[in-house]
Amino acid sequence: MLVRIVKLSFKPENIEEFLSIFESTKTQIRDFKGCQHLELYRDKDNTNQFFTYSYWEDENALENYRNSGFFKVVWSNTKTLFNAKPEAWSVDKIWISNQKEE
Repeated sequence: MLVRIVKLSFKPENIEEFLSIFESTKTQIRDFKGCQHLELYRDKDNTNQFFTYSYWEDENALENYRNSGFFKVVWSNTKTLFNAKPEAWSVDKIWISNQKEE
């Protein structure tokens, strides 16, 4: 599994538009072939920064999404809202725990 983390920084006046875009596309992103999970986070202190975490079957699934017409439309609508260049990381999940250790 591949985890993709993307940091997005928006002009404050564009945050609501970004959230609207995300709300209207999140199900299609999540249902894209190879996507297993999608989350959106907002920085507590710098509230114009958001992070998406998406889990993909493998790198090919992510690349198929990134090369899709759907992604190109969503990205072209989103990138005009940024106040800084997005940053992205593809990482392998090493460990996860759903319970506290006692």
